[in-house]
Parts: sequence; C-alpha cells; structure tokens
Amino acid sequence: MSGYEIAFILLGATAGGLINGLAGTGTALFALGFLLVVLEPISAVAIVTLMSVVTGMMGLWEVRVAMTYNVARLMRFILPGLAGVPVGLMLLAHIDADMLKLLIAALLILYGGFFTFRANLPKFEKRTPVLDAGVGLSGGILAGMAGLSGALAVIWCSMRPWPKAETRALLQPFNVAILGTTTAGLLWRGAYTPETVTAFLIALPASLISAQIGLYAFRRVSDTLFRRLLIGLSLLLGLGILINVLL
Repeated sequence: MSGYEIAFILLGATAGGLINGLAGTGTALFALGFLLVVLEPISAVAIVTLMSVVTGMMGLWEVRVAMTYNVARLMRFILPGLAGVPVGLMLLAHIDADMLKLLIAALLILYGGFFTFRANLPKFEKRTPVLDAGVGLSGGILAGMAGLSGALAVIWCSMRPWPKAETRALLQPFNVAILGTTTAGLLWRGAYTPETVTAFLIALPASLISAQIGLYAFRRVSDTLFRRLLIGLSLLLGLGILINVLL
C-alpha cells in the first residue's frame, strides 16, 4: 500500500473518529469522502461501518450510566431499527437509492439550515412511543437501503430538550446496534478481504485517538451547545449526502 493511500485512509479515520467521539454519529459522512479516493466502495463502507462500531464502544462507555435512565425508550428505537435493516436490504433492489438519498438530504438541509441560524431551538417534550418506534424502524430501513441509519435519529433527538448525555445515550447505542448488524452482514458477504482488514488496521489507531479527542470536547460542551451541534450536523449530513450523490 502506497504512502498516498495510507495518507487518505488516516485522514478519513481521523475525521470519522473525531465526529463519532463528539456526537456519537456521523462517522460515514466524514470518513467515506477520504476512503473512497483510494479504496473500492465495498471496502470503504466495510471499514467505516466497523470503525463506527469500534469507536462507538468508547462512546457507550462514556454514557453507560445515562443509558440506564430510560431503557424502555432506548429499546423502542433499537428493536424496530434492527427489524428494519433486513427490510431495507430487501427494498434496495426495488428502489432508486440515489433518489432516496436526495430526499433525505433535502430534509436534513431544510431542518438543519432553518434551525442553525435561529436563536430559539426546537422544543418538543411530549412522550411519543409510537413515533419513537417509527423513527427507529425508519433508521433501520434507511441503513439497509442507503447506509443512513442516523439521519432521522439526529433530527428527532435534536428536537428534544434533553441533557446531552441522555441524547447521546440514545444515539450511540442505536447506531452501534444498527451498524453492528450491518457489519455482520458485510462479513457474511465476504467484504472483509485481507486488503480491507489491512486498511482497517491502518485506520484504527487514528480513529481511536481522534475519538478520544472528540469525547474530550463532548464532556466540555453545554447541553444547549450539544443540541446546536446536532442541528449543525444535520445540515452537514444533508450537504454531504447531496454532494456524494451528485458526484
């Protein structure tokens, strides 16, 4: 593997690990752009998915106590999400994935763009178990169809005036569970070739170190600033998806 390829792998790992450490989601958006320059798409996706799970474990430890505050709500997201992954994989052959990505990108850009520049944040406090399950199921389906497990969950959580640890205690385990399932599927399909594993091992140290830096920043931001970061991430996710599809 050339120095040029290693440099792009390390850049992707650093960017993806940093955002995962800070927000608990968004690894693929920030890492894939670099990895796809030097790797085949299936290898890049396999590395990013596994990297998200490994760095996500560090985030899970960070909010391990907050995860116990509302286990029932967490399961309302995770269980439908897991059920949605195979549905998304089945639908993948019957839908235009790029058109779906464009629709999701438009939603993220409209939401993130509107609230990023507003003084008042959205504030939705009602208990909504059915909608929670719907967001979880949709996230699982989108993960199977287009690898967009966190898109709707980020919007939904950023609307809630929860403490940052409580918000992350939902986003992080949801993404780890969904992407862990995706990783297992990629392993079953033979995506983790010796070359892919070598690239992952090159990426892993940079990913872990940058995730620690992101966690350090997470501990120091306020609850309100964390919500604004999620809203800003919605905008960046939408722009990243749009650019990816157009290119």
